[in-house]
This record gives sequence, C-alpha cells and structure tokens, in this order.
Amino acid sequence: MDIPSVDEIRAMHLKYSPNLEAFELVFTHCEIVWKVAERIISRSGWGVDPELVRAGCLLHDIGVYRLYDAEGRIDGGNYVRHGLLGHEILQSEGMPEELCRFCSCHTGVGLRKADVLIQGLPLPPADYIAVTPEERLVMYADKFHSKTTPPKFVSPDTYATYVGRFGQDKAETFGALRAQFGDPELESLAASYGHHLS
Repeated sequence: MDIPSVDEIRAMHLKYSPNLEAFELVFTHCEIVWKVAERIISRSGWGVDPELVRAGCLLHDIGVYRLYDAEGRIDGGNYVRHGLLGHEILQSEGMPEELCRFCSCHTGVGLRKADVLIQGLPLPPADYIAVTPEERLVMYADKFHSKTTPPKFVSPDTYATYVGRFGQDKAETFGALRAQFGDPELESLAASYGHHLS
C-alpha cells in the first residue's frame, strides 16, 4: 500500500479546507494527534505500523472541512458526520480502504449500528468501529485534543468522565483502550502548543 507523505497529506488538507483558519485548526489538531500517538508508540513493544498510524492521524479529520458553510461556520448539528465525510473524500482521492477507515472509525470510542438508530444520528445505520491496532491507536490518541475555541488538551480522566455520559459500555471501551495503550504524557505537548490541559 502506498502511504501518502506528510507533504501530500498537507496538500490534501489545503485542497479541501474552505479557508486558512479552518486549515490551521484542523491540520494542527491532526498533527497533535500524531504526536500523542508517537508518544504512545515509543513506550510500547507491540507492533503497529508507525507510518500507517502517522497517515491515519493526519487524515482522520479531513471530513470536518465539508461541514463549513459559506460564512465559515461549522454545522455542529451534523458534526458526527465528519468521519463519514472524510471517508468519502479519501475514496474520491483514490486512497485505499485502510486509510479511509481512519476517518469513519474514529468518532468517540466507536459507533455501533444500535447507537446510530437509538440516537437518531444522521448516518447510514452501520458499525463505525476501530478494529486494527492502528485504527484503535488513532481513535485513542484523538481523544486527548479538542478543536474547541480555544483548542485544548484533554486528560485521560477528563475524557473518561465525558464518555461515561454516553453509557457504561462506552466508559468500559475507553477503559480498555487506556489499559492497552496507557495514559499519554500531555503536559509538555500542551505547553509547547500553548493550549490548556483540562
């Protein structure tokens, strides 16, 4: 499988971004997720493909650009669709399914068909679940940074409390990810980006 370079991925972000502000927000977030994932990989002995993880981190949120309106506002009501929209973008670019899935399978700690139906989510009823170690690592690393205004880092305990509001099964899934990958060190990253750590 051909894995795109950082420069190729950056060019793709610029192609789909509606403006420079959106690009800076989304691409910086993707870079941060990559740095979090690198820290996790450096502490573990299990075998993930670091180049595949890099590409997954840098591409996972490319669908966010499709949610911006002409005035530069994000459609928050349809935000849950950004993963599927990213999957569609990468498919249109001829990217392999292994890369497309980083977009559609990173939301929360995974969305099951039952979640889509019970919550009435604006998605085709299906499972959107990270399966491979690389997919699970990208999904996990993504939980520790938020594109809020202003952007912020999120501690493992803060995210655990947040995700628990969506049900015991989601809290247990996040707990299993923490047990598998460990808690990343975020303080120095937060300081280097000048983002608050909640």
